Amino acid sequence: MKLDDYNKENQFEAAVLSSERITPEDADVEIRELVLEVDRADFDYSAGQSIGVLTPGPHDLSHDYHFRLYTVADTLSRSDKGRPRITIAVRRCTYIDDYSGERFKGVSSNYLCDLKQGDKLLITGPYGFAFEVPEDKDANLVLIGAGTGIAPFRAFVKHIYNDIRDWKGKVRLFYGAHTGLELIYMNEYRDDFAQYYDQETFEAFSALSPRPNWADPIAWDYCLEGRSEEILEMLDDPKTHIYVAGLEEVRDELDDVFSRLTGSEKRWQRRRAELVAGGRWTELLY
Repeated sequence: MKLDDYNKENQFEAAVLSSERITPEDADVEIRELVLEVDRADFDYSAGQSIGVLTPGPHDLSHDYHFRLYTVADTLSRSDKGRPRITIAVRRCTYIDDYSGERFKGVSSNYLCDLKQGDKLLITGPYGFAFEVPEDKDANLVLIGAGTGIAPFRAFVKHIYNDIRDWKGKVRLFYGAHTGLELIYMNEYRDDFAQYYDQETFEAFSALSPRPNWADPIAWDYCLEGRSEEILEMLDDPKTHIYVAGLEEVRDELDDVFSRLTGSEKRWQRRRAELVAGGRWTELLY
């Protein structure tokens, strides 16, 4: 589904409650966590869903607003007045023109990263399917996220252990980034997942690029293949569900790794098709 196809008729005003940088100051990448308060009490959302942000213009092609999606990074909470609060993680982006070599600022990301406490903005949504938690608390969950794709899993894991509770199946989180400084919610400044480390069912692993300065890809092979025995056992278990979030290229990278784990590309394609058909493979890619 293209961005132009999303329904933007229902627009809501939101206020910035806080904006915090959650990557260290010496990191090459700036990622900020914004907490927004919506002026409509009936704006509900769930883990795995996204909101749309309308960046005011004018913009190219005479557009009044520039539209982008951001996945919610926390479970639903409300103010004392019943107004919903939304947490999103935003990476400040720049782009280099393929022809001129000129560098441009990402429109929406820089707009959001520059907002201050008390500023107002327009949002739409929510969009997309929620990450559905299996009814069986013995189900195994494999969560694979890259970059800001970790945001929905922050909300998902919090929902499992704080709202559902008594989860008995394995929960394995694999988080990919180019450097340890980009591991938002899993670094020395903000380790939101640390509160679950004492859960017998939860484990988290990081996959980093071996040479980030050379733009080497995230080492999914090292991270996943190093735990191949457990992963293969989980894949064979009909109670296992897999969730993937991040940029679209993550799918191809994971296909390569899982093809090696299962013995061949053909075997993996058949296995993934079975997972998809059984409702046990969920993607949130952008």
